[in-house]
Order: sequence, then structure tokens, then C-alpha cells
Amino acid sequence: MAPLQTLLSPANIITALAVMNFLAFAAFGLDKARAQQGAWRIREETLLQLAFFGGTLGAYAGRAVFRHKTRKQPFCGRLHFIAGLQLCVAVFLVVFLW
Repeated sequence: MAPLQTLLSPANIITALAVMNFLAFAAFGLDKARAQQGAWRIREETLLQLAFFGGTLGAYAGRAVFRHKTRKQPFCGRLHFIAGLQLCVAVFLVVFLW
């Protein structure tokens, strides 16, 4: 098996997605706690990057559980765009590469 195929094995992809979703979920919880304490915050760009690189489900779960960033319109629109983009890419991969 080629090195790239080994790296992109289903088990590795699932593990990476699980880690990214956990990190996104935790980041939303940490940012909410920091907001309540008036302490430093996690930048919105960082939260969106976590979603973009595979943590979308964790980001949505963190928003729901911690009730955080649910009414910030520019942020919500960007998160929805990322989710839509990922859905389109997933459909493309299933249709054309399966």
C-alpha cells in the first residue's frame, strides 16, 4: 500500500474527524466560559477554521449545548456556508469517486 493511501485510510480519516469535532466542541465550551468570565476569547476565525477542517458537527453541537454564538449573524452565516460547502464536497466525492 502506498504511503498516501495508508495515511488516507478510512480509520485515519474517521479518527481525524473525531478529533476535530471534539476540538471544535471543546473550543465552543471554553469560549463560552471565557465570555462569562470576561476573560480572553477564542477568535471567531479559529472557531470557523475548526469547523472548516472537519469539526462542523462539533461546532453545531457546541453551539447547541453551550448556547453560544447562536445569534451572531455573520458567524452563523459563515458556519452554515462551511457546512453547505462540506456537504457539496461530500456529495461530489460519493457520486464521482465511489
